[in-house]
Amino acid sequence: MKKMLPAAAAVLILVLAGRADAAEEKWSYGGKTCPNHWAKLDPAYALCGQGANQSPVNLTGCVKAELEPLKFDYTGLITTVRRGAHSVEADHSAGSYLHLSGRKFELRHIAFHAPSEHQIDGKSFPLEAQLVHADEDGHLAVVAVLFATGADNPELKKILQQIPKEVGQKEGMASQVRADSLLPEKRDYYRVNGSLTAPPCTEGVLWLVMKNPVAVSETQMKQFSDVLGGTNSRPVQPLNARAVLQ
Repeated sequence: MKKMLPAAAAVLILVLAGRADAAEEKWSYGGKTCPNHWAKLDPAYALCGQGANQSPVNLTGCVKAELEPLKFDYTGLITTVRRGAHSVEADHSAGSYLHLSGRKFELRHIAFHAPSEHQIDGKSFPLEAQLVHADEDGHLAVVAVLFATGADNPELKKILQQIPKEVGQKEGMASQVRADSLLPEKRDYYRVNGSLTAPPCTEGVLWLVMKNPVAVSETQMKQFSDVLGGTNSRPVQPLNARAVLQ
């Protein structure tokens, strides 16, 4: 029998994937409820201002390590596309896994941020897709894919076509999209411990940021911007004592 996620872990997944609609109404990416004010909006958001291992970060000063290859066992498909107050998120069918360090993390959702939340040596990218995984104990591992301006991306095109017009709505996929079609061919990555990038900014999230970007066209980026009505990216946070492994 499949083990159920603890309630707290399930909430973390919803928040990271942009699905906690009521919570999203409390905070935003601009004005008086922007990231600089998150910690003051609700006692539950205290870590947004006090945490020592917050995300996203600028991936720099990396430490060379023998990182094991990421093993993706993605068999399912994206099922629906949902529009949140500050997000575009794609739900994924059950049964697709990331295998790492002897643990199995199931893919739950894919959330899109424009521009990218993570940076590489101070460089930002126009788009970041965050593939949210959880193991049976509720530990989170997020694979972040960065997109650079280039050719039209056929898989993103299918997702963009299904984005609902209204916040809170979701649309079923008219075309099949496999999650691994969003990954770069070369799977080298950075590894760093961090947090949720939105309130409540809970720490203990394992971030795996792909080194090689994937192409997205300027037209597609404009579509994302038009839907979001602006940016939906938290500024980079201090690394503090953390090491970025590569």
